[in-house]
Amino acid sequence: MTHIAPHFRPAGGHVGDVIPFAHDGEVWLYYLLDERRGVPPEQRPTGMPWAAVTTRDFAHFTDRGIVLPSGGRGSADFDCYTGSVVADDDGRLHLFYTGHNPEIRTPAGDIQVVCHATSDGDPGSWTKHPEWTFGALDGYLPEDWRDPFVFRTAPGEPWQMLLAARRAGRPARRSGVVARLVSDDLVHWRDAPPLWDPHRFITQECPDLFRWGRWWYLVYSEFSDSFQTRYRIAESPEGPWLAPEQDTIDGRAFYAAKSVAVGDARYVIGWIATKQGDRDDGAWQWAGDMAVLQAHQRADGSLGFGLPDQVRALYPPAPGPAEFEPLDGAHRRPGSGAGDRYAAWMGPEVAAEALLTVDLDIHAGTRACGVLLRSSDDGEDAYALRLEPPRNRVVLDRWPRRATGPEQWQVSGDVPHAVELERPVALPPGRHRLEIHLDGTLCVAVVDGGVALSARLYDRAAGRVGLFALDGGFDLVSFELGVPRRTDPSPARSARPDRAAGDFDGVAGDFC
Repeated sequence: MTHIAPHFRPAGGHVGDVIPFAHDGEVWLYYLLDERRGVPPEQRPTGMPWAAVTTRDFAHFTDRGIVLPSGGRGSADFDCYTGSVVADDDGRLHLFYTGHNPEIRTPAGDIQVVCHATSDGDPGSWTKHPEWTFGALDGYLPEDWRDPFVFRTAPGEPWQMLLAARRAGRPARRSGVVARLVSDDLVHWRDAPPLWDPHRFITQECPDLFRWGRWWYLVYSEFSDSFQTRYRIAESPEGPWLAPEQDTIDGRAFYAAKSVAVGDARYVIGWIATKQGDRDDGAWQWAGDMAVLQAHQRADGSLGFGLPDQVRALYPPAPGPAEFEPLDGAHRRPGSGAGDRYAAWMGPEVAAEALLTVDLDIHAGTRACGVLLRSSDDGEDAYALRLEPPRNRVVLDRWPRRATGPEQWQVSGDVPHAVELERPVALPPGRHRLEIHLDGTLCVAVVDGGVALSARLYDRAAGRVGLFALDGGFDLVSFELGVPRRTDPSPARSARPDRAAGDFDGVAGDFC
């Protein structure tokens, strides 16, 4: 079945870590299928499989179903976790993945192993080779030996494998290393110096490596400092791996991203996490909906991330200009006359799925301004995507915030915005563009075409769009409301439960 939707989620399941592979003009997006059966891993009758969708444009997805099933209760690959796919010189396909079985343990925890499957050319049909399975080499902890990423720096060169691993004998939080193995035949592997040994994290999950022009990029995800996907750059595949000024791809909600090149374009694909209980105050969960960002390379080698061009094309502008009405005595013209106060202007009702494009010319000295989403008519109850020039950041806020009691001071007023939903972005006076993609409970905002902030919007499913300013103002250069040009044949995400009652809460380290 083909889904015409920018965010894919399978019926009856959720998307975990995505493993992209370009093949014969299509991109295969393998993913860990999280079926959330309501029991912890050790009580499940079968483990986690790989499923897949294919796409040519990241706007239309064909569901291929399960392509790599669980090995069963007694196998090393009861759970099939993250890995990679490559084609050898003869066209044979090789799939490397992490094997895990909660019943195979050391005193310190579950063991992870590298598993291998092959295909004669069909990316949807695989033969497992348990005889090629191997665990952690000497000097590494067997509990973290996962996410094999296989590549070559050039045709004819030896194959290399990167692994999310931990050095034995180190303090846990500084033991993470991007381990490296080398092979001449994709079957027999020997140890090599680590690609990166930062002495900083528990692990660098889901490593991904690619070259773009003169620069090499190492992408990884980590959950010990902040639950985000980061990247490093180098002029050589040997490093040194340098941190750009902004080294994150997105915020807290977008995780475990890997990349793929299609022509001259490069895309990063991860998942936007669900929240427990389908509510804004719920705890973040592992897995959710597939999400795609398009990368843009800057002159200094750093990357920006925004909506794919093909996704924008799904939302042609609605006819006619949008009208905004002032609230509470604000100036008639949106953005003007806020001065030393808060001012807001209310626009039209916006459907659950839409693309908003807003160009603001921010006045010098403005403390904050932005867009209200799914707002009540009076602007009181709403999500707020807020630009804060003095702090050079964009945040997602909401009102009302969580209330801890009946008193006025018990409304979490000491919380400046939704926890973990902020992104650094330069906001000098002048023109700035906000693109806001609403898709059911999903929200992906992009500032100036390069800084992405993904989020969940559960508690308010509908409402009006608005503009606001605090202690300053802006000129509204343009406002465009894009509406979907098609009817999505898949079930509406906003109507599907994100979680069944009593489901098991996983953590990132269990599944990557």
